[in-house]
Amino acid sequence: MSIETSPAPEVAPTPHFAVDAPDPNAIHVLITGFGPFWRYEENPSWLAVKPLHNTVLYTEMVPQPPPEPQSGHPMHPFGPPHSLPPMPPPLPIEPTSSTGSDTEMQEDTTPRIQQIYITVLEIPVVYQSVMQITPGLHAKPPVLPPPIDPAFAPVHLPPNGFDFIFHVGVAGRGPLRLEKLAHKLGYRMKDAEGQYAPIVHVPKDVPKDPEQEVPDFMGKALLPPADLGLPPSGLPKGVVAGDDPHIGDDRPVETPEAQPVRGFGKPYESMPDELYTEIDVPRLILHLKEQGIQKPYSSMDAGHYLPDFLYYASLAEARRHATKQEKDKMRSTPPKMTPVLFMHCCPLGQPHKAEEVTDAIKKIVLWVCARLSI
Repeated sequence: MSIETSPAPEVAPTPHFAVDAPDPNAIHVLITGFGPFWRYEENPSWLAVKPLHNTVLYTEMVPQPPPEPQSGHPMHPFGPPHSLPPMPPPLPIEPTSSTGSDTEMQEDTTPRIQQIYITVLEIPVVYQSVMQITPGLHAKPPVLPPPIDPAFAPVHLPPNGFDFIFHVGVAGRGPLRLEKLAHKLGYRMKDAEGQYAPIVHVPKDVPKDPEQEVPDFMGKALLPPADLGLPPSGLPKGVVAGDDPHIGDDRPVETPEAQPVRGFGKPYESMPDELYTEIDVPRLILHLKEQGIQKPYSSMDAGHYLPDFLYYASLAEARRHATKQEKDKMRSTPPKMTPVLFMHCCPLGQPHKAEEVTDAIKKIVLWVCARLSI
């Protein structure tokens, strides 16, 4: 007896719009994809990202309570490192007949429409390029390199920096994969120009940043089973979550006996071996599933290749800039850490088309930006 399976439900596309200039109060988002490498004359990540250049989305902002200072932690939209975002806001306060100070003290928690302006950037699959480009992405105002394709030159750069930075790269076939963390060391594969990551001389006792210690609740054992980064069925034989799609091909990889330590040294020598995104990835995955995205999942291993390398550099720069704000005694507003996220997509049609990945990117941007404290 044959069993009929119902087709996957259609996902309503999220609209985006081209604009001549963003609203003065717009949220500014940078989305990056990677350039050509290996067999990809045009990287699937860039194919998904580039349609969003110089466009806007609109979201309902979720009112957030003002952040409370935490000892030893920079203040940023998602709370102290590795903490969960605030609980959903209360229902809007109904108008009352009260007058005077009681009425004035009531906070307006009604969601408001907010414009999100998107800038895109294609990044070469080259270690040296990542190290040169990434600090400028977090500068105020941002400093972006000349575009690989002049058609995607930045049009409007925010003087106060980007509010959210979202990196996208390609991995093996399978559903979308949201990366929770990035690695400082362990980069053994050559880049698109045939170069290795820099050699790092690691002292025996490197001072660790106490703010990046991972609390117990980030451990795999306490995460829901659906969010352990387990690979869904259908991945290539021998490929696990976090594997780079090129493992097993003929690209040179250093043998263990001749392998120096490669990755990041200065200026990140005091940072831990792993940096975590401040975005609540499990909740985001649940949201994507509710929106009809098929089987997105999380990963604790971004692959120790250029995507992982870029992710670490970007998370480290976000942290450095938040620390600089915290040390600035003349600041007029509390420091905030720019949220950073990395997503791996599949090669075209395995299973997602480029436009499906584009729509998932928009849904992620809307979800994250609705929770920012701008």
